[in-house]
Amino acid sequence: MSQDNIFQEIDEELRSDRMRALWRRFGPFVIGAAVAVVVIVAVNEGWTWYHANNAAQSSDELYAAFDAIDGGDLAAAQTQLDTLIADGSGSYPVLAQFRKAGVLAKEGRVDEAVAAYDALANSQSNAHLRELALVLGGTLMVDAGTLGDVESRVGSIAAEGSALRNAARETLGLAQYKAGDFAAAQANFEAVVNDPLSQSNVRNRMGYYLAQLLSEGAIAEEPAADAEAAATAIDEIVSDEAPAAETPTADAPAATTEAEPAAE
Repeated sequence: MSQDNIFQEIDEELRSDRMRALWRRFGPFVIGAAVAVVVIVAVNEGWTWYHANNAAQSSDELYAAFDAIDGGDLAAAQTQLDTLIADGSGSYPVLAQFRKAGVLAKEGRVDEAVAAYDALANSQSNAHLRELALVLGGTLMVDAGTLGDVESRVGSIAAEGSALRNAARETLGLAQYKAGDFAAAQANFEAVVNDPLSQSNVRNRMGYYLAQLLSEGAIAEEPAADAEAAATAIDEIVSDEAPAAETPTADAPAATTEAEPAAE
């Protein structure tokens, strides 16, 4: 047993020597890798904190600009928005650019506002933001430009598949109405009414546009005696009860039978 113990001790010493030799050889690399992991994690956390802190600051600056706009101090709002556009973090500079264009329009500087929206449309990689900029610019051009100016911006957006198609159709329809192309305006307004995704308030607004066309005699469908009668007709078209009125029910024959004597 004593010899076995001696051999065992010698074997353990040899293994220990080999481990020490391996550690001396590869230990610095292991320590270096561990240090590198710690450094990478620290840098990542620091970078995340830095961006989060900047994003929070940018958010505060944007809301401060909104408060200035609501308070009527447009000059101060412009200064804050310009600062945010130059030094902001994340998506806040883009939001500031959109808001700045809106402030320019509010100040009556329509040409500058349209130029700002056009610049956003040309610089954005996000398709939805690009379409939004075009629709906003096109809306301003309804009064400030020509039908061609509006069509060049929103014409392609008014097609099926675009998330902003109804806003584009409304803008295009108003420009066509202004230009005297009443049939085209009617087609765009009715396209919004017939879109199942249109909101009720948007449908009602289209109904008022169509009522105006009817009252002016600009379109020939069911001409009304005056604006009030035209508005009533269009409200019936866009109301939720219109489909039910068009679809006969089981009680319809009885109702007709009862109505005949009254007619006589």
